[in-house]
Amino acid sequence: MTAVEPVRAQEEPAFGSVLRELRLAAPLTIEGLAEASGVSVRGISDLERGHRTTPRRRTLAALARGLGLSGPGLERFLRAARAGRSDGYTPAGVQAVPRGMPDFVGRERELSRFAELAALMARRRAGDGEGSAPGPGTAPVVVAVAGPPGVGKTTLAQEAARRLADRFPDGRIVVDMRGLDEEAPTPVQLMLGVLRALRVTDRELGNAGPQGYIPLYRQTMARRRFVLVLDNARDEAQVRPLLPGAGEGMVIVTSRRMLTGLEGVHRVPLDVLSAPEATALLTRLGGDEYAVTAPRELERIAVLCGRLPLALHLAGHWLATRGTRPRARLADPLVPAAERWDSMVAGDPRVSAAFDLSYRQLSDAAGRMFRRLALVPGPDVSAAGAAQLCGQPLFDAEDALEELVEAGLLGVERDRYRMHDLLRIHAGNKLSEEEEAAGVARAREALHDWLLRTAVVAGRWYEPGYGAPPATWEGDVDLSTADKARAWLQEESVNWLAALRASAASGRHAPVVEVAESLHWFSDQWVFWGHWSEVFAASADSAERTGDPVLHATHLNYLAWARLMCEGRYRDSLTLSTRALTVARLAGDRRQQAWAHFYQGWAHRKLSAYGTAADHMSRAGRLFESVDDLEGGLSARHGTALILTEAGHGTEAIDAFRRALEYIDGAKDRLEPHAADFARIGIHGGMASCYEQLGRSEEAVFHLRTAITLSAESGNTGLQSRDLHRLGVMLLDMGRPADARAAFSRVIALGPSADQQTVREAAARLEALDAVSI
Repeated sequence: MTAVEPVRAQEEPAFGSVLRELRLAAPLTIEGLAEASGVSVRGISDLERGHRTTPRRRTLAALARGLGLSGPGLERFLRAARAGRSDGYTPAGVQAVPRGMPDFVGRERELSRFAELAALMARRRAGDGEGSAPGPGTAPVVVAVAGPPGVGKTTLAQEAARRLADRFPDGRIVVDMRGLDEEAPTPVQLMLGVLRALRVTDRELGNAGPQGYIPLYRQTMARRRFVLVLDNARDEAQVRPLLPGAGEGMVIVTSRRMLTGLEGVHRVPLDVLSAPEATALLTRLGGDEYAVTAPRELERIAVLCGRLPLALHLAGHWLATRGTRPRARLADPLVPAAERWDSMVAGDPRVSAAFDLSYRQLSDAAGRMFRRLALVPGPDVSAAGAAQLCGQPLFDAEDALEELVEAGLLGVERDRYRMHDLLRIHAGNKLSEEEEAAGVARAREALHDWLLRTAVVAGRWYEPGYGAPPATWEGDVDLSTADKARAWLQEESVNWLAALRASAASGRHAPVVEVAESLHWFSDQWVFWGHWSEVFAASADSAERTGDPVLHATHLNYLAWARLMCEGRYRDSLTLSTRALTVARLAGDRRQQAWAHFYQGWAHRKLSAYGTAADHMSRAGRLFESVDDLEGGLSARHGTALILTEAGHGTEAIDAFRRALEYIDGAKDRLEPHAADFARIGIHGGMASCYEQLGRSEEAVFHLRTAITLSAESGNTGLQSRDLHRLGVMLLDMGRPADARAAFSRVIALGPSADQQTVREAAARLEALDAVSI
C-alpha cells in the first residue's frame, strides 16, 4: 500500500484472484491446498476473498510449494503478491485507503450522505467552469464521523473514500491522529507526515522552515482534489490546524467525541449496526450456509455482541474456523460468562465476552503473543519486534502472529501488525491477570533493548568509519543496505523513540548516548522527522550525567544542530553551541570546539550577521584541519561559500565553492560517501546561483546540469526534479524554449519519487509553452 493512492485506470489482478485461479488449475480444493501447504483453510479463504492482501513471505513459499508452482506460474504468483505491498517509504501513521473492503456491510444511509456532499462539490465546481483548477475560492467539505469505540468509524470513512475515488482523483490518504495516546502527535508532526506522503522533498520543507510548514501544507492541499481521513482524533485543537482552508477536497474526521467546536462541519453520528446488517456481516464472515441453517442463532449472536462491528468480526472469524458446526445452541459460548470483566471495553461486558471467546481458542503461544502485544509502545510492530516480546525464534513468532490474524485479533499491512485499541485494552487486562509482573517487565525490556541495539546498527550505515553491520552482528532484520537501514529506522521510529525515552527515564544513560551518537549522521537524511530535538536533548542530559565532558560537548552540539535545522530556533541554538564550546575548551577537545564554532557560524548566517558568521566558520575550519576531521572540514568550506553567497559576494563565493570541490577530490575515498555526494550536489547548485546572479548564464547552466547528473547518480530524484525545473526556467529566460521544454518534460518523467509540487509547476510551464506555440 502506498502513502497516496491515485485512481488507476487499470489495475493488476488482485492476489486473491490469482491464488484462486491457480488453485482451481491445480486442481485443488481449499482443503486440499491447506493439506498440501500447511496453511490453514481459513488463511487461504481469507486470501482468496481479499480479506487479506499482503501474505507473509513464509506463507507465499508454502502456498507455492502446495500448488507445485514453477517458471511463469510462480513468477505470476509472486508478482501478484508484490503488487499488494508498499513501493516505498510511507511516513509512520499515514497510509492509503485500502483498494477493496470485502467485509463491509450496510451503512447505506451514511454513505449516501457522503455522496450527496460530493455531488454538491461537483455542482459548485461546474459553476466555476469544468476543467478549471482548484483555487482559493473553494473550500473542502469537512465531515465529522462520531461514535463509540469499535462501532466502525474508520471502516466507514475508508469505504466512503473508496467509493468517491472518481470524484477525487488526486489521492486518498488516512492519517492516524492517535488521539488516545498519552502523547498524541502534534498537528505540525501530522502535517509533516502528510507532506512527506505527498512527496514534498526535504529541500522544499527546508526552504519553508518550521514557521512555514502550515502555509506549505495548506498550499499543497489547496491544489489537489483529495480525500483526507483524519482518523481517531482527540479533540478540536488537534484537528483544526489540519483542515485545509481552500481547495476541492473532502476531509473526513473520525472521533469518539462529537467535536462540536468545529464550525461548518457536516456531522455523521454512528451507532451499532442494525439487526439485519449485523446478521449479514456474520453471514459474510462465517459462511453463507449459516443464513440458511441457523438464522436464529446468527440473530442471537448479533445480540450477544451488542451488534458492535468489532465484536461481530471476532464472532464471525470464530464461526468460520469451527471444526464441527452444530446449528442448535450455536451462540451458547457467547453467553456472558465474561461478566467478571468490568465495563472498560466499549462499556459493555458482552463485547468483552466476544473478545474472550476468540482468545480462548488460541494456542498457548498465540495467547502469550496476544497478551504481550499490549506492551508495544507504538501503533504497530514487525514480526521481528514481536519475537522479542516472547523470546521466540522469528518463524515461531510469525506463526503466532498469523494465528492471531486468522482469529481476527490482529491486522497486518505491509508486514506490520496492528491491534485495535479495544483489543489492546483486552490484551493488557489478560496480561496483568495471567502473567507475573517480573515476566512482563523482562518482556518489555527485551523489546526495548532490541529496538535500541538495532537502531545503533542501522544508524551506523551513515556514520563515518562504520557502514555495513559487522560480520559478527546477528539480527532478524535485513540491514544489508543503507536504504534498508533507513526504512527500518523510519518504520520503527515510534517504537525505538519510546524505548529511548524509557532508557533515559530509568537512568540507563550509556545506551541513550550510544543511540543518539549512531543516529547523528542519519539525522541529516531525515531532517524533518520532528523528534531530533527530543533525542539529542535526552542524549545531552545523559552525556552530562556520565561525567564525560567530551561526550557532553558532543551532544550539546547535536542539540544545537536540531534547534537550528529542525526548529529554526537560531538564538536557542547559539546558546547551546556557546555552552558546548565552553565545555569542549575545558576538556581540551578541539573537534567539538570546531563543531561548536560551525554551528555558531550557521546560526549567525541565518540571523544575517555575516561577518560574525564568517569568523566562526573560519575558526571551525582551522580546528577541523588540526584534528584531521574531513567531514567537518568539508562542512566548514561549504558553509563559508554559503555565507559569501548570501552576503552578495558572488565572485568570492564561486572561489570558495571551488575550494570545497578541490577538498572533496583531495580527500578521495576517505570522506563518508553520503556526505561527499550531498555536498557535491549543493556546491554545484550554489555555483549555478552565483553565476546566474553575475549574469553568466552559460556557466550557470553548466553547473546546474552537473548538479542534476549527480542527483540522478545518487538516486536523489527530489533534488534532481527541483534542479531540472530550475534549469527549465533558466533556459526560458535565455530564450531557449525547446531546451526548456525538454527540462520540464524530464521533471514529469521522474514520476512519483520526484518533488510533486515541482512536477505540477513543470506541467503548468509545458501547458504555457503549448499555448504559445498554437
